[in-house]
Order: sequence, then C-alpha cells, then structure tokens
Amino acid sequence: MTQTTQPITTITFPEIALRVRDGHKLRGFFGNVFKEHSPLLHNHFQDGSPQYRYSLVQYKVLNRVPTLVGVGEAANLLVELFLKMKTLDIDGQEFQIMSKYINHQQALIGLSDDLHTYRFETLWLGLNQKNHLIYQGLENENERKHLLKSTLVANIKTLCTDLGIVLHRDEHPIMVKFNPSESVITQLKNVKMLAFGGTFTTNVLIPNNLGLGKSVSRGFGSIIQL
Repeated sequence: MTQTTQPITTITFPEIALRVRDGHKLRGFFGNVFKEHSPLLHNHFQDGSPQYRYSLVQYKVLNRVPTLVGVGEAANLLVELFLKMKTLDIDGQEFQIMSKYINHQQALIGLSDDLHTYRFETLWLGLNQKNHLIYQGLENENERKHLLKSTLVANIKTLCTDLGIVLHRDEHPIMVKFNPSESVITQLKNVKMLAFGGTFTTNVLIPNNLGLGKSVSRGFGSIIQL
C-alpha cells in the first residue's frame, strides 16, 4: 500500500494571536489539561517516557493563529475534545475562547503519480546532532544541499511508515527536489539549532499543515502545498 486515506482534524482559534514560538506552550497547556490522553496529545507514555513515532497531534501558530492538527486516531480524539475547550492559558495569561473552527476531513497521504510542491510555513529542523556536524564540515554548497535533501527524504519516509504506508524503495522511490532558504539559528529547549525554510517538490502527497523533521509536535516543519 503506497497510499492511504487518513482522517485529519484541524482546530483554529482565530481571535487569539500568538507568536510562532508559542507552539510548545500550546502543547504544554493541552497536554496538562487532557493528561489522560497524554500518549497521543503529548507523544509520551503515562510514565513520562517518550513515544518514538511521528507525532499524531501537532501544536503550532500559523499566521499568528493558534492551530491544533490531529492525524489518524488523534484526529477523532480532537473532535471529541473540541467542545471542552473553553480557555487557553499561555504563560499565566488566560485567553477566553470566543470562537473556534474545526475542519475534519479524509485526506490522501502517500506516493503519487504527480509531483507536488510545498513550502515550509514554519522553520524546518532537519538536522540531528550527528548530521549537523557533518553539515557544518561540508564546504561545498552542493554537498550541503544533497545532505539536506537526503534528510528531507528520510523525514517523509518516517511520516509515511508511521502512518502505515509501506514503501518499497526499489519499486517506488521517493523523489525530492529541495530549494532551501538561508539557514537561521533558532532555539529548542534552550538549545541553539540550525533551521531552514524553503520549498520542495516531491512525488509524495502530504496534507497541508502537517509537519516534517524534528519537533513537529511543537509546530516546526509545517508545510503547505503551493
């Protein structure tokens, strides 16, 4: 199965304006309010240990609008919790939720016969500690772009396999052309990290607002199709 249909729920709070970096605060707030659902909402097991898989619930700020995205089994959970959301507490500041919008749909994800172009709406954290050192050691710009492309391919594979899409490398290779923008320094858990924006074209169909790379649950790597 190289393609699957997945439920996706997107909840937005259009009357509340936040900063992009507040995505992790949304994650902390909802993870605390709905502790009993923490394996999905926080990507941790009940004992606090991390759950190593693609984050099915993602908290982000897109165009200053707080946004929650749930995919797969988490999509239905967000629908259930939707009516219970009355306030948001960000850094001790309480926001009354006067309006909220929900979009629940079935979306195709996986390999496609067509090419699709996407833009990173939030910074992409593609480099882990190991390949960050490799990247810094490369002087040739083409070699750096090749490393970023390979990393992006790996990110897309993780998304697909964790959602149950079987990819046979020889029969159905993932193709990516990446046009990264200039790198910037951002912070994650008080650690400075190299991040990128830019656009990419691939033969994989990915729904809008899903994230790729590291810390997608905190809003990094969110994409939109052009």
